Amino acid sequence: MKNRNILWLYLFLLISILDIVFTANGQSEQRYYSKPFILIFLWLYFLFSSKEIKGSLLRKTISSALIFSWLGDVLLMFPNLFLYGLGAFLMAHICYIIGFKVAQKHPFAIGQVNFIRLFFLNLPIYFFAAFTYYLIRGGLGEMQIPVIIYLIVIVMMATTARERYQKTNMSSFWQVMLGAVLFLISDAVLAVNMFFKSFPESGVIVMGTYITAQLLIVRGILAHSKSV
Repeated sequence: MKNRNILWLYLFLLISILDIVFTANGQSEQRYYSKPFILIFLWLYFLFSSKEIKGSLLRKTISSALIFSWLGDVLLMFPNLFLYGLGAFLMAHICYIIGFKVAQKHPFAIGQVNFIRLFFLNLPIYFFAAFTYYLIRGGLGEMQIPVIIYLIVIVMMATTARERYQKTNMSSFWQVMLGAVLFLISDAVLAVNMFFKSFPESGVIVMGTYITAQLLIVRGILAHSKSV
């Protein structure tokens, strides 16, 4: 069974590398045969590796996040469907927010919250998102409101990942946290390239950070599920 799990992971890594090579070489047509399979293989790896939490809310939310991400990947391959792709990734982040919240010790416990301390802990995330918006705001046009909504949700995803500190094992925390940060970076580079100033290296940076982010989040969630 473990060999089968590793097979899906190897397929994910292989197709990811292939897609990045196509991206670097500007082979857009070939990406129609690589990009749609990246998240499919990662999703299968997650499903086969998380059978011990079958039927749980955690497994359902992370699985849904990967499915919505796959849908977003496919839709973003067509420029005229960008808004729909953005919506798919918005749903993916909402699923991740729920999943990150569930993947904690005593996730629904009510305790005292120091909002000032919480604000300063999350300040680097807020600053990064605000700086990204500052750069792209002039080029958004009619996309301004959808992008602002998306930005708020992805910031919530990243802060929810950070709030897992000391509420899960350290391996799970750091993998999910780094994955969330890389997701932020990936989307920021994509936004800057689209709405501020395009640059040739953006495609490789976007896909490299995005693929790594998804893998780290999945591995981090699996690390948590093994410890409960």
